[in-house]
Amino acid sequence: MRTIIIDDDKSSIKTLEKKLSLYPQVELCGNASTCSSGIHLSAEVNPEIIFLDVELPDMSGLEFLSQLDRTVRGWCQVVMYTGHKGYMLPSFRLNAFDFLLKPVDDRELKNVLNRIFHKKENDSGESPLHFTVNSIHKHNKMILYTNSADFRLVHTEDICAFQHNHKERAWEVVVAGHRDPIQLKRNANCESILEIDSRFIQVSQKYIINIDYLVEVVQNTCVFYPPFERVNYIKIGRMYRKKLIERFSAI
Repeated sequence: MRTIIIDDDKSSIKTLEKKLSLYPQVELCGNASTCSSGIHLSAEVNPEIIFLDVELPDMSGLEFLSQLDRTVRGWCQVVMYTGHKGYMLPSFRLNAFDFLLKPVDDRELKNVLNRIFHKKENDSGESPLHFTVNSIHKHNKMILYTNSADFRLVHTEDICAFQHNHKERAWEVVVAGHRDPIQLKRNANCESILEIDSRFIQVSQKYIINIDYLVEVVQNTCVFYPPFERVNYIKIGRMYRKKLIERFSAI
């Protein structure tokens, strides 16, 4: 996958390039030390993966990220990497795929790349999608009927999980930007939810998750990437755990 690095720290670039060279799927196509040169490089290479520093000489990486859809054509995922934790939330709000702290941890880099490879495989055959809000959401909008007449428009990229509320006898969906889960109409069922998107995977009779947000499973409990790090109650059933592991390469 065509990959570029935009960073003004030469030692960080060299270190990251060395780590990325261990992945045969990654084709390193160049690096840039400023946002302006990064824009030119992006237009020339049309990358599929961009590793983007936040603090750059001419503008911030966040500003660069907000306008990249004017330059990159087609499928592209941006990984922000910096030494400052405070940029994590703004990065995700601008639809960065993931966020890494410097110095980049080998295990975290591997997890991020595996998620990108998996997303690329799942997205293959579909219309090309940019990573930005407008372009992704234009293709992946979906309507959630809350009763026979009312509905809410959400984006599949913003869904973390579906959960069954036994008291209300209805399924609910956990969506970014909504404090409380959105309740679906009563005839929504497990089968109809799983048909929406291949990223939605059942992990128990009560829960269906978006695999793109899953970081790890600790004591049979799912741990999710931001902005869903507080969703810490979803347990994986024994039979579902086995099926989930069989979908991926396990080491």
